[in-house]
Amino acid sequence: MFKAELLKAQTRNVSTISENGWANNSVNAVIFRKNSLVTYQNYQYAAYYDVEQFVVLAKRKTGGKTWQIRKTQYRGDATDAHKSISIIVDGSGFIHVAWGQHNNGLNYAKGIAAGSLQLGEKLAMVSEKENKVSYPEFYKLPAGDLLFFYRDGGSGNGNLMINRYSVKSKSWMRVQSGLIDGEGKRNAYWQVAIDKSGTLHLSWVWRESPDVASNHDLCYAKSLDGGLTWQTSSGEKYNLPIIESNAEYALKIPQKSELINQTSMYADANGNVFIASYWSDIHNPIPQYRIVFNDGDGWKVNTLSFRKTSFSLSGGGTKKIPISRPQIVVWPNGKYYAAGILFRDAERGSKASIAINQDITANAWRVEDLTNESVGDWEPSYDTELWKDKNILNLYLQNVTQVDGEGKSESKPTAVKVLQWKPKFKN
Repeated sequence: MFKAELLKAQTRNVSTISENGWANNSVNAVIFRKNSLVTYQNYQYAAYYDVEQFVVLAKRKTGGKTWQIRKTQYRGDATDAHKSISIIVDGSGFIHVAWGQHNNGLNYAKGIAAGSLQLGEKLAMVSEKENKVSYPEFYKLPAGDLLFFYRDGGSGNGNLMINRYSVKSKSWMRVQSGLIDGEGKRNAYWQVAIDKSGTLHLSWVWRESPDVASNHDLCYAKSLDGGLTWQTSSGEKYNLPIIESNAEYALKIPQKSELINQTSMYADANGNVFIASYWSDIHNPIPQYRIVFNDGDGWKVNTLSFRKTSFSLSGGGTKKIPISRPQIVVWPNGKYYAAGILFRDAERGSKASIAINQDITANAWRVEDLTNESVGDWEPSYDTELWKDKNILNLYLQNVTQVDGEGKSESKPTAVKVLQWKPKFKN
């Protein structure tokens, strides 16, 4: 069984960046911010919308208490919770920022110098299929180049695009134009993880319409060459584009299973993949968090069955849901892999919480709260680079309010914070 001592040894502290964060919806605290926080060398960078909807950038020395803050010249329509800010720092130290995207023209800029928070003018990337952009996500390859994933088109008929930024040439090129194709009938809601060797891991659910209830199935693909060619978990090469009929199905999950889209995935140093989501089934009519992983002997599911409250995902827009989407981190724990599922649940007073298991294949989950107070409708996003390099978890933390169906509340600004947590490791 899980030993209570494991959590007692964790270190935890909170640093406040600003008291002026936009909080009228969840745009600053959605799970698909890739990234909200990012560390490069000895500095950590953060981004958020302030109360006037300006894009604000901040940086500090890693672990430091003092933040340097710069309000940029750019505003985003923060009233749409899809239009979050994503940042990354390339291998030359330049920050890249995308913001304000929901089926509209690309909003992208980068720092004027290495380490600078001052952004230059808005830029195109490749100037093609950049007028209906949603879900901008940056990922860093081991040598310092960047990948930019986004959806071209709308919910129910969008396609996955991938661009690559060369640090050497300081320019973008198109890697994939419609890697996953919904054939005009559906679209993929994906999550990506890059392991230490640079292998890209991609998983997704299909959605048939703007109604969240039409989410179904969980699919998988990986690329060993930066996204040019793709294969299944067993190494079988995909003929591109990937469509419903040739995708690898890690799990078949029917529509109307309260299956959520855009969750999280983690790939360890050995390329083992762990996908976090939630859904309901005949055995668990209440939506439960789950981890889907491939142990070399096929895809397995670990169900965290501690939830007691039912809910429905039916309808369009950004939903007000009693739980957040799950964020997963995994770390070596002796001969096992330990896992942490970060989440927020109204059952626990809507605090930032973590469910920990010393052995991801077992069911000995223990839940702890990382905050003492509610974080509203926050979802977890974290500094992926810091975790990858040092196994220190830095979470973006802000109390935000989401009104159902893309609504906007009249909330006062709230504090933008970073919560640090470090697990205890077994040898």
